[in-house]
Amino acid sequence: MGRPPGLSVRLKLTLSYAGFLMLAGVLLLGIVWLFLLRYVPDGTIRVLGPVVPDRSDLLDAFAPKAAAALAFLLAFGLVGGWILAGLMLGPLSRITDATRKAANGSLSHRIEMEGRQDEFRELADAFDTMLARLEAQVAEQQRFAANASHELRTPLAITQTLLDVARNDPNGDTSELVDRLHAVNTRAIDLTEALLLLSRADRRSFAREPVDLSVLAEESTETLLPLAEARGVTIETSGDMTPAIGSPALLLQLTTNLVHNAIVHNLPDGGTVRVATSNHANTVVLTVENTGEELTPEVAATLVEPFRRGTERIRTDHAGVGLGLAIVKSITEAHDGKLTLAPRAGGGLRVTVQLPAARPRAGITRERAESATVTST
Repeated sequence: MGRPPGLSVRLKLTLSYAGFLMLAGVLLLGIVWLFLLRYVPDGTIRVLGPVVPDRSDLLDAFAPKAAAALAFLLAFGLVGGWILAGLMLGPLSRITDATRKAANGSLSHRIEMEGRQDEFRELADAFDTMLARLEAQVAEQQRFAANASHELRTPLAITQTLLDVARNDPNGDTSELVDRLHAVNTRAIDLTEALLLLSRADRRSFAREPVDLSVLAEESTETLLPLAEARGVTIETSGDMTPAIGSPALLLQLTTNLVHNAIVHNLPDGGTVRVATSNHANTVVLTVENTGEELTPEVAATLVEPFRRGTERIRTDHAGVGLGLAIVKSITEAHDGKLTLAPRAGGGLRVTVQLPAARPRAGITRERAESATVTST
């Protein structure tokens, strides 16, 4: 943005140093002058010898010396202030250079200011931290854009292939073609809706209101119970009332994604999913764990990345579009929460979501069973 030119900070500091030094000098000389006036009489006094100088004589002798002293203080203040301001603002110049490089697209540059901790070094460290986060976010967005483009291109390419085959074979079975096109189109719609939901969570463009995670967990398990029955997975729920503040729609999507992920990525038969809610001092916790293949901590940590489905995970009709846990992560962060993924001993995954607890409102109570179990076979 265009701004009129002004004095540099270094010149302003120099003038401030010199002005303060001049003021201190004037006050000091004024005090000396007042002190001398108390002991020097007004008018010439003769005593049996030489003449004693009066106030006018003292003024004639004092004024030139005071003026010379003030001139020296002014020169000394300007030169010294210029040097001191340059030394003090040296770190700020490094921060400015790093800011210009970042504005030109170089996010890999770091200030790495040495020396003991002070305000400038705190600013430099904060700027380095911001650059590191920006670089990581830009890299993540670039990977996400590349993966999203690839995922969206796949159903479009399949659709194009099916249409080309149908055009070259007018007498072919159109019912099979329609079914396959319907499946491909459904997947493209699901992927687009997931991308829109992820974008909405990242922007934090939602209203916040009181919500109970335990109720959302029950609703999610009831909705996905037919899928669990079809895959031979048992769902167990337990916990207490867990009041939080957030978007009911997004938090319901969070719990649904977690339960769906736990059902789909489970044992081929006889698997288990456990959904639990709990209260702590200032947080409410939702835990979803499932049996399944053995995972390493390194693999578990990467499952929140977009379009990652884990080691040897096979895409099935219910495997989703690879954005389930990525959406969970975005929703959790949008609610100022914390998401933790850890492999279970013996196989499977444990996902923990911690959210800030809502303050209880007087007069509102709710009795809830300590443990409830829903079993599907």
